[in-house]
Amino acid sequence: MQAAGVEVYVNHPVLALGSTDWLPVLELREEAAVACDTHVVVRVKAQIQLVKVRLFVEPLDEGTGPNPSFTTVFEGPLALADGRLVIGDVMGETRFVKLIGESGRRWVRVAVNEPGWNAAAVDIAVGPKLQ
Repeated sequence: MQAAGVEVYVNHPVLALGSTDWLPVLELREEAAVACDTHVVVRVKAQIQLVKVRLFVEPLDEGTGPNPSFTTVFEGPLALADGRLVIGDVMGETRFVKLIGESGRRWVRVAVNEPGWNAAAVDIAVGPKLQ
């Protein structure tokens, strides 16, 4: 089920998502996305247009979930300290926070319409809490 949809203006070509904890320094280098235990940073198109972000949470319905034509740039567990997922630019100017549920680790999949510098749409799917 789609839980949120936001458009984010990024001044720096990096979108961050993850826990409400402090965002650690993550270097993208030439990668489309890089992650740690609590955050994912994704390379996106900056300063030209708004980046469209859709957030999906379990249960994922057929036909209303993430776009199947998008390329997965991250898939793995993320620890959400207080059960909230933050989406925003790395400079901290734009920030969207959504309560997902209880605190803990969740399986997260991040996919983009075009990996790299031209990513203008991001779909995030958050699974149930992991044991």
